[in-house]
Amino acid sequence: MKIDNKYLPIIISVALAIGIVLGGLLNAPNQNHFFSKNSSKNKLNELIDFIDNEYVDDVNTDSIVNLTVDNILAKLDPHSVYVPPSEQTEVVESMRGDFVGIGVNFYMYNDSVAIIKPVENGPSAKAGVKAGDRILYADKTKLFGRKLPNDSLFSKLKGTVGSEIELTVYRKSEGKKIKLIVKRDVIPLKSVDVSMLLKNNTGYIKINRFAETTYGEFKKGLVTLKKQGAQSLIIDLRDNGGGYMEEAIAVADELLKDGQLIVFTKNKKGNVDKTFATERGSFESGNVFVLINENSASASEILAGAIQDNDRGTIVGRRSFGKGLVQREMDFEDGSAVRLTIARYYTPTGRSIQKPYSKGNEAYFKESDTRFENGELFEKDSIKVSDSLKFKTKKGKIVYGGGGIVPDVFVPLEVEHGNESTAYLMQSGIVGHFVFEELDKNRNVFKGLSFQQFITKMNGTDRYFDSFQKYIFQNGLDLKFGKSKSLVKRYLAAEFARQVYGEKYYYEIVLKDDAMIKAVFGKK
Repeated sequence: MKIDNKYLPIIISVALAIGIVLGGLLNAPNQNHFFSKNSSKNKLNELIDFIDNEYVDDVNTDSIVNLTVDNILAKLDPHSVYVPPSEQTEVVESMRGDFVGIGVNFYMYNDSVAIIKPVENGPSAKAGVKAGDRILYADKTKLFGRKLPNDSLFSKLKGTVGSEIELTVYRKSEGKKIKLIVKRDVIPLKSVDVSMLLKNNTGYIKINRFAETTYGEFKKGLVTLKKQGAQSLIIDLRDNGGGYMEEAIAVADELLKDGQLIVFTKNKKGNVDKTFATERGSFESGNVFVLINENSASASEILAGAIQDNDRGTIVGRRSFGKGLVQREMDFEDGSAVRLTIARYYTPTGRSIQKPYSKGNEAYFKESDTRFENGELFEKDSIKVSDSLKFKTKKGKIVYGGGGIVPDVFVPLEVEHGNESTAYLMQSGIVGHFVFEELDKNRNVFKGLSFQQFITKMNGTDRYFDSFQKYIFQNGLDLKFGKSKSLVKRYLAAEFARQVYGEKYYYEIVLKDDAMIKAVFGKK
């Protein structure tokens, strides 16, 4: 995995763009009856048929059609997109919140399928699959040494509920091959990473996207936190690129009083559709804090905007992405889909938080680069907002439109200006791969340690920090972590905890010295 350091900002930008585009999903029913007859549409169909039937060479007209669709949508806005079948299947599963499979977290390590961790109580865990195992064969299909693309690999492991698959795994810790029968089942894809009680009776809920199951997951976590004595609530929407608008509305409804406006939309005909909170809210009093950053978008901004505009809570962090467009999805027979922008949404005070896109899609998604350059991620005063975009809440608080939600309490990046790549790197898959490979050398290194003993061990050594620095250099990234040592050590310890103990323990370590969490407790 060689990555040139000069490409790191590009990798981050591309990942952000994909997440935001695919995160701003489906805020209206799927419909396929928009088309009417006209000469321009007939012209396009006739041209494709003409090429298909008469062109001198063989041509894949499907690829021509896909290219044409892409070019058409590129003339509209950055969030009207074509999604090919290979991507659409994965997105649908992610937004549905489950899929049928064997239940493992894995990655391709040295041309073999390496198990990072089986899903707790999932089919593979029940069958005896362990962290560190390599899957050599799925039934009789060889999986190692082939560099299989992910979609091919997934197809081998997925199936129907109750169907069986024989896995041949190599267990390095025992130096032997083992055959295991795994019965496929529904595997949840959680959109709420964790709900846990922090100090001072403050509940914390981390939402990574707004999928079909998000409200149910949120409500379950909220009920548990209230039973544990939570009187304040932190909702973490950092790096949440959005999803279903209805799920964000449902979460907001739990926090707002009956009749308070949550959001409204306006389409090309000027029709306005308003959504109000109902009387069902179960957390309508008590402090609420919403954490956002530059990657919080779409449905995340709807929730943050509703809380801010109704004077219900405090928005903490950095200015959000700035996506105020609503998409409707149209599916095609080949499994692909088009997401078309059909309306704009507005926060309760009437703000559109959509940032400009008149300079084209590339400039639109690279706008985040300017936030690095102008220092906005480090100083609130560097946020440029036009006075004409000022709005007032009912209590007289000034809020801003025109390019994201501006937080009430600003929290800069936890690294020095010029070292931003380190902050993003520590939340990337590279850290997980490094930790897996370290554990793979000796899986007994933390065996028998309580979590507190684990913390003491990690705090008392620089071994993994030094190894990670070498690992990064070996993989082509010219980053020096000296000035960010404490941050790097915290995220390394957290990832070790996740792979050894479980997801909850990752957040116990990361949040302890998290700058935004500290800002919340400083505000209370």
